[in-house]
Amino acid sequence: MITLPRLLLAAPMSGSGKTTITAGLLAALRARGLQVAPFKCGPDYIDPSYHALAAERPCHNLDAWLVPPSELAGIMARRAADADLALIEGVMGLFDGVAGYDDLASSAHIARLTATPVVVVLDIRSMARTAAALVAGLRDFDPRLNLVGVIINRAGSPRHARMVQEAIETSAGVPVLGSFLRDEAITLPERHLGLVPTAEAGHWQAWMHDMRARIEANLDLDRLLQLAAQAPPLAPMPSPTRPAATLEHPKATAAPSIAIARDAAFSFLYEENLDLLRAAGAQLRFFSPLHDTALPAGSGALYLGGGFPELYAAQLSANTPLLDAIRTAAAQGMPIYAECGGLMYLTEAVVDQQGQSYPMLGLLAGRSIMTPRLTLGYRTVSAVSDNWLWRAGESVRGHEFHYSTWEARPPELAPLYTCHPDRMRPQASPEGVCQDNILASYVHIHWLAYPQLAERFVAAALD
Repeated sequence: MITLPRLLLAAPMSGSGKTTITAGLLAALRARGLQVAPFKCGPDYIDPSYHALAAERPCHNLDAWLVPPSELAGIMARRAADADLALIEGVMGLFDGVAGYDDLASSAHIARLTATPVVVVLDIRSMARTAAALVAGLRDFDPRLNLVGVIINRAGSPRHARMVQEAIETSAGVPVLGSFLRDEAITLPERHLGLVPTAEAGHWQAWMHDMRARIEANLDLDRLLQLAAQAPPLAPMPSPTRPAATLEHPKATAAPSIAIARDAAFSFLYEENLDLLRAAGAQLRFFSPLHDTALPAGSGALYLGGGFPELYAAQLSANTPLLDAIRTAAAQGMPIYAECGGLMYLTEAVVDQQGQSYPMLGLLAGRSIMTPRLTLGYRTVSAVSDNWLWRAGESVRGHEFHYSTWEARPPELAPLYTCHPDRMRPQASPEGVCQDNILASYVHIHWLAYPQLAERFVAAALD
């Protein structure tokens, strides 16, 4: 068991300022010399980039739908074993999960699974004493939840903040740890998939410094640390180990290298997936499809994650040496795995939001076209056939989050998955593609739900 002070920052709804305050709080605690392990509820890739920047260490996802719920507390304990504190940012509203009839995969669910005290970030625009009723309702809706404090956000004036604080503390009996005035200067930039990732050029350090100063001036950090210390001990989950099947591979004279795209265009990668590949014996070689002209030397497989290729389509298209190198590698049988933005990169062209078309790899027929419609949600998929990564019939959970669509996909292409029916799709449907050595899909997979994927990926890189 490890002693791990921790808090989960939640809110009644999205847009309340959780990410801004969490990132600023991480930076303020780091400035005190504390090692703070950041976490994010749900499948999001972008918010964790801010938390990693602020904490100066990777941010890990805690998702009770993608990963077996019984493993989350151990995962958090292992990831934060060397930290003084763990800080979790919630997702959406406190009790918003997969469905309306329960709170599966919600912030509240994660808080219960990890026995983490909850602090509510409360946007008080257009309310006064009603804020106390809202806090009391959040606290009492589920008695198993330990709601220990409130952070007031977007107050109209110091007087407004004092009035709401008095109402919450006297009528709801919950301490207010600090308050922030409404200020658009600290609003983070957004685009069609949410916040702009920190992998892109921006004034993130200046913004983080400003937000840290605001946290230090307006939040009772000592009281917050006291509340975090109330969390009970946790039992850590063992670290992944290298599987014997990989070590005994007949070609395993050296660790196989896997080329992984990572830059401003491709930044959607779960740290757990990368760690599982390392644990399975791989050497990870990161490269930039925007800037590099060749794949890393000795690469045995290629991993193309998600991101924003549509925003960098001109630059990706102009990097013809790398496009040629990937085409050659594919023709020579290199295993290629792609998710979402990676799939877009594999098609013949990307058509951006202005209707401009840019040639891409052309390893998959058809074009990736940006649309006004967001495809979003959890998915359960089953592999259609045996391939280098899957065995026919194996099922796993994942999620989709994209505005693009794959137009003119040849109907004869074999799908990678069958997507199970859900509320968005009442009928089972084909998803992705399995074409020779290429496996591609819009579905993002968190490999902790199926760790064998990393072992098979490494084995394929050796063949």
